[in-house]
Amino acid sequence: MDLMLFLKALLMGIVEGLTEFLPISSTGHLIVLGDLLNFHSKGKVFEIAIQLGAVLAVIVEYRRRFVHVVTHIGREPETNRFVLNLIIAFIPAAVVGLLFNKQIKAFLFNPVSVATALVVGGLLILWIEKRQRSRTPKVSRVEDMRPRDALMVGLAQILALIPGTSRSGSTIMGGMLWGLERKTATEFSFFLAVPVMITATLYDMLKHYSEFSAADLQLIAVGFAAAFVAGLLAVKALLKFVASKDYVPFAWYRIVFGGIILITWWGGWVQWGST
Repeated sequence: MDLMLFLKALLMGIVEGLTEFLPISSTGHLIVLGDLLNFHSKGKVFEIAIQLGAVLAVIVEYRRRFVHVVTHIGREPETNRFVLNLIIAFIPAAVVGLLFNKQIKAFLFNPVSVATALVVGGLLILWIEKRQRSRTPKVSRVEDMRPRDALMVGLAQILALIPGTSRSGSTIMGGMLWGLERKTATEFSFFLAVPVMITATLYDMLKHYSEFSAADLQLIAVGFAAAFVAGLLAVKALLKFVASKDYVPFAWYRIVFGGIILITWWGGWVQWGST
């Protein structure tokens, strides 16, 4: 394997794992980083495949919870409600994604669109966090969520189809806006990531399976492993972080990062992809 390609794959995997569960958009970061590194896999098969590494990190971190769900579904009301909530939250973005996936990828998968979404999303996080300080959350545990709570999170997740918005950011902020406690919204976002990302990744892999080659496998393995390790660290760190702090630092990160991209594009200093 070419050393430079190896390093690019490793870096892409690390960025995927670190950003997938933070409210800063993993897709947006991969688009921008891929543009900077001139690393673009055909059909985005590499970027699609390494997402499973990040998903595996959540499954490992919450392995006891997932085992409990599998062994108690149909026998325990609380587990049944949890699974129902995941299904309800999954449906809205899945339907909209199937209907408009092609148009979204054609028009919005570029650094300038990503940067705009990063800035707008950052401003929304600042507003929601300010609003949160004056309100008492209605739901303090994932187990206490009702189907309508899950539906509101699912509707918020539709925004994540816009690259740069962030799947975790839209679900966490949507949950908080609806009345979920910060840690509860974060944990539900983690759980929701498993069916959402597995389904989306397998769908894209089947759609682009003819574009995979033996030469891709080594790069994918490197990126997958890096995404898994980085994702595991990110999940643990984020849970510890939100136990005592808010998402304001991530909002400012989004605004500064997106602003730099927009300023360098507007000034003609960096030729960011297609616009």
